[in-house]
Amino acid sequence: MIRTAIIGYGKMGKIRENAILSNGGSVVSVIDPALRDDCYKEVFQHVDAVFICTPNYLNKKYTIEALENGKHVFCEKPPAFNSKEILEIQEAERNSGCKLMYGFNHRHHESVKHIKKIVSSKKYGDVLWMRGRYGKSSDESFFEDWRSKKELSGGGILIDQGIHMLDLFLHIANDFDEIHSIISNNYWKLDGIEDNAFVIMRNNETGVAASLHSTMTQWRHLFALEIFLERGYLVLNGLKTPSGSYGNEVLTMAKNRTESPVATWDSEEHIEYYTDKSWEEEVGHFFDSIQNNTPITTGTSDDALKLMNMMDRIYDENLVEQKI
Repeated sequence: MIRTAIIGYGKMGKIRENAILSNGGSVVSVIDPALRDDCYKEVFQHVDAVFICTPNYLNKKYTIEALENGKHVFCEKPPAFNSKEILEIQEAERNSGCKLMYGFNHRHHESVKHIKKIVSSKKYGDVLWMRGRYGKSSDESFFEDWRSKKELSGGGILIDQGIHMLDLFLHIANDFDEIHSIISNNYWKLDGIEDNAFVIMRNNETGVAASLHSTMTQWRHLFALEIFLERGYLVLNGLKTPSGSYGNEVLTMAKNRTESPVATWDSEEHIEYYTDKSWEEEVGHFFDSIQNNTPITTGTSDDALKLMNMMDRIYDENLVEQKI
C-alpha cells in the first residue's frame, strides 16, 4: 500500500483523496498550508508519496521540498510559473531518483485516449489542423479568490484553464515552434490577469496548425476540441467534470473511405461518455510507476517544460502591449 500525504485540501485535494483510496492507497495526512505552513515537514518521514493540491504559487516550493526529502510527487497544474522554474524542479527530480507526475487530467479522459489512439494509428492520415475552445463565466466572487492575484496565480484564464487545451495540443501534435497570440483583460481589468487569450501556433516541420480561445467572459461553460486530418475528423464537444457544467462528453468521428481529395464520407459516428474515470486512471498510472519502478509516460516534467515554454512565449509576447 502506498502511503500518501495531501498538501492542500480544497476541491482538488478531495478529488485526489478519492482517487488515492480507489487505487488502494492510504492517506496518512492531510495538510492545509493556510493554517500552518511548516506542518508538512514532520509528515514526510511517514509517507511514500505527496500530492500537491495547493494554490499555484506553492506548487514549485512543495514539489522541490518533497523531492529533496525523497518522496514521490504528484502535483496539480500549473507545474510552476515559467519554464525556468521547471528546470529547477527537474534538477531536484534527478537528484532525488523519485517519480514526479503532473496533473494534466484531460489526457486521461476516455474520449481523449480514443482520439490519441486514432491519431497515432494514422487511420485518418496525418493531422492537418486543430481548434480548441475552452471557457467559463466568472462572477464577483472571483475578486475574493487567490486566482485574481497575479503573484498567487501566475496569470489569468490561460494558466488556470486554457493550459489544459494547450497540453492536449502538445499531446496530439508533439510541439509548436511558431506562436502568435493576443491576450487581454478588457472586462475584469485586473493587472496581470487575462480574461481572454487568442493563440495561433504552428509546427513548421509537420505543418500542423492550431488555434485556441481561452476565455472567462463566455458567460457559460464550454469545451470543444476539433481535429481535422487528411482523411477524417474528430470533434469532441463537452467534458465530463465533477460539476457537470460542461455538458455531455460526445466524440464525433467521420472518415473518408477513399484516399482521394474528393471525399466519400462514412456516416458520422457518435460516442457519448457517461462516466469519468480519468481521476482514478491518472493516479493509477502514478501508483503503477512507483510500485513497478517504471517511467512516468504522461504528465512528465518534460511535458511540463514543453508546455511552460509555450506559456512563456504567449505571455512574453503580450507583456508590454497589454500590461499583463
